[in-house]
Amino acid sequence: MMRNLNNMQETTLPNIPLRHRILNNVKRAWGLYLLLLIPVIYVFIFNYIPMYGVSIAFKRYNIKQGIIGSPWVGLYHFERFLGNSKFYEIIRNTVVLSVYNLLAEFPFSILLAIGLTHMGNKRYRKVVQMVTYAPYFLSTVVMVALISQLLNLRFGVINRLIASLGFDTINFMGQANTFRHVYVWSGVWQHVGYGAIIYISALSSVDPQIHEAAIVDGASIWRRIWNVDIPSILPTITIMLILRMGSIMGVGFEKTYLMQNATNISVSEVIETYVYRVGIIAQRPDFSFGTAIGLFQNVISLVLVIATNFISRRISDNGLW
Repeated sequence: MMRNLNNMQETTLPNIPLRHRILNNVKRAWGLYLLLLIPVIYVFIFNYIPMYGVSIAFKRYNIKQGIIGSPWVGLYHFERFLGNSKFYEIIRNTVVLSVYNLLAEFPFSILLAIGLTHMGNKRYRKVVQMVTYAPYFLSTVVMVALISQLLNLRFGVINRLIASLGFDTINFMGQANTFRHVYVWSGVWQHVGYGAIIYISALSSVDPQIHEAAIVDGASIWRRIWNVDIPSILPTITIMLILRMGSIMGVGFEKTYLMQNATNISVSEVIETYVYRVGIIAQRPDFSFGTAIGLFQNVISLVLVIATNFISRRISDNGLW
């Protein structure tokens, strides 16, 4: 009898329409669905609805005519940007600064995570974690002000130290050839501790017995790092690298703009600051032109993410999808 009852349930369940099953699930867990509805509405309002404004990149936008009434111009603004005399300079500055920042910051986060994981003194490890994490919580404005004070030509601590050693002081904030170094290494100091958190979490999942077996076999700490730690966090490294590749065409606007001045603008003018100048604060703001540049930047970033993921899949079988 029980067998017949089970057979009847198996034959009747698939006959329930999908709409009714969804409604039943919503009724049973309506509270969870209500909580889920809040972020869905937020993403829809602030991420999807504004996408309609991207259409002004293909129009000669006029505030009086609005987005709908403005005339279409096709790819005119993209052609303007590609033919602009500053195009190669802006792209070069953006790519060089992003790649330099990636090469400097990305490995240091991994090294810090490995070093903290193998640190025997727990109290000292907590102190190092706190010291390296703290700069991340400083606002960009405070960070740039602090950098300006430390590197001040007359009373900055760094220049006073240089002068005490008998060398000439350096105008770090007023020279084009020092801008990139100051930008990148101050960013390493600010972000390396926070960036190490995800790698520390990945390393905590490594089975301690693997390290114990390696020690019994006579493996040094460097051998254990190379043969145990690195392979265990390699999927995490791959995913983080793919995500970082998506921001190659994007440099932090606030910090770049705050550190920018007339003497270093030849190397500090990146896509974000250029869009801000021509699209917002210009005497005649060109919203369509600025939107076209931003769309161009986002498309290139998407292509980089897809290409990096494809290469990663072919080489290591790790990727976002």
